[in-house]
Amino acid sequence: MADVTLLGIDIGTSGSKGVLTTASGKVLARAERGHATRYPRPGWVEHDPEEIWWNDFTELIAELLPAAGGRSLAGLGLSGIGPVLVPADECGSPLRPAILYGVDTRATTEISELEEELGGTEILRHGGSALSSQAIGPKIRWLAKNEPEVYRNTSKLLMCGSYLVHRLTGRYVLDHHSASQCDPIYDLRGGRWFPDWAERVAPGVELPDLAWPTEVVGHVGRRAAAETGLPEGLPVTAGTVDAWAEAASVGVREPGDLMLMYGTTMFFVQVVREPLAHPALWSTRGAYPDTYTLAAGMATSGAVTDWMRGLFGGEFGELLRAAAEVPPGSRGLLLLPYFAGERTPVFDPDARGTVCGLTTAHGRGELYRAALEGIAYGVRHNLEVMADSGAPAERLVAVGGGTTGGLWTRIVSDVTGRPQSIPAETVGACYGDALLAGVATNTAVDPRNWNPVVDTVEPDEAATARYAEFYRHYRKLYESTVDTAHFLAAQQRRVG
Repeated sequence: MADVTLLGIDIGTSGSKGVLTTASGKVLARAERGHATRYPRPGWVEHDPEEIWWNDFTELIAELLPAAGGRSLAGLGLSGIGPVLVPADECGSPLRPAILYGVDTRATTEISELEEELGGTEILRHGGSALSSQAIGPKIRWLAKNEPEVYRNTSKLLMCGSYLVHRLTGRYVLDHHSASQCDPIYDLRGGRWFPDWAERVAPGVELPDLAWPTEVVGHVGRRAAAETGLPEGLPVTAGTVDAWAEAASVGVREPGDLMLMYGTTMFFVQVVREPLAHPALWSTRGAYPDTYTLAAGMATSGAVTDWMRGLFGGEFGELLRAAAEVPPGSRGLLLLPYFAGERTPVFDPDARGTVCGLTTAHGRGELYRAALEGIAYGVRHNLEVMADSGAPAERLVAVGGGTTGGLWTRIVSDVTGRPQSIPAETVGACYGDALLAGVATNTAVDPRNWNPVVDTVEPDEAATARYAEFYRHYRKLYESTVDTAHFLAAQQRRVG
């Protein structure tokens, strides 16, 4: 298998990445594209599937393919942001921009309606997760109520990965993991659509066939081959949501393993032995057949640091150096990183960012470190709730762009008191896509040794003790400011 290569493509919130690897996991080429995210109204977050997803995909493929040289391509793995909602016509053409995952909070009324109609306890029992801005079901109902003409013409409900699969192969298929985030219309334990509720939430729309991310669901067709340069007949996997592909890329596959993804948002994926229903977390199917995961996600992390970089100017390296010179506690600053509401564990779309303790003596170094520390407090909060659910994390693996530089991971380890393993490759979900393509095509890949650990970030006991007091006040800060945050969120909606 020395001459066999694998392709992985991932479409993210603020950029897309791709890799070409060998069967042993060696990266032969990597490519990256940035893109903009649309915020047409407060609480609305959208992507144009063709302008962003398909254009990024074709550009990444064009950059990666020459690196294959004379080696043959064995398969293509896909992933993308999710869960997202793309209503499409019978040909698979999008009828409107994609409604993104939990950062899009437009369907709050529909969440309440479905909870009243179906029963919150029953929803949690069947699907493993309470309804939140992450769930697809309320967004389908929002579409039917608010854009009825679009809904009448909707024949297919696509996500990022399934849109690319359909465009490449013509198959209308969704992986089990993505389907398990379509609450309340997926039966988590049964591994199937829940027909009674599906007809009530998405009446008249045919739901996709279900497959696992480790399955080949189709092959690149003639038209797609001409548009992309990919060989006709290339096997294509079912795809999945980016965080689960990223977890696969770093060997998170045993119960107790947890991936901590430092990206535009902070995301947690932990493998568990059986479904665990918790109202403040998401219980889902995993990337591998018949596996389960417990997941959590913060609404912003890298998005906050990127926003600060835009305000202050300069490069990330400059801000990291300035923040590294500031002691733990940011010289008396405390930041709530709820700049786009918050997902787990508070599930409050109207939460807002807060900086407490600010004086004219504070500069960009203190503010930037306070942002990193605030996100770390959010990580600790989520880890505590996951442990309370009955599944404490035994091994933390850090991945994503935020692991570079070392400061952010060190702060997280100090705040949580937990070591973090750093793998050799942190390129992201696309690297996991290549691995899953190898598994799906029976290429001689070794998932356990695909991406070995090369470093461990150990917590500093003195810093952990220092942060414990700040963390206590962090938890109190949200409780004491929530009414004001909700008032301000309402004002923001009023002015658009």
